[in-house]
Amino acid sequence: MDRFLATAGLMGAVAIGLGAFGAHALKPVLAIIPEANAWWTTATFYLLLHAIAVAAITSSSNPQTLALAKLSWISGAFIFSSTLYAMSLGAPHWLGAVAPIGGSLMIVGWVFLLWSARAKS
Repeated sequence: MDRFLATAGLMGAVAIGLGAFGAHALKPVLAIIPEANAWWTTATFYLLLHAIAVAAITSSSNPQTLALAKLSWISGAFIFSSTLYAMSLGAPHWLGAVAPIGGSLMIVGWVFLLWSARAKS
């Protein structure tokens, strides 16, 4: 079993599930904090986007050079999205200071992808 592909599948399923949960079951909860709905939507979008990215490069002909990109995306999407989900549900806003760590890891993943593409040429 390809662990990265399985992780991408899990990330995608969780993103869709949490997106639907937020849009329906959490509607009254997310209405309490003015920014909550936007945070939830952003968290879901970034999680799903990086699930697709991990899945797309998993079938690459040179997976070793892309491992750092995949690990960065997975950890970054988890950190970023989980902090936004938590704040949407009422966690302290100081938790927002953690979200940039996840965002930075996602950016680093894209840089690793760029580096991998450059190494192939």
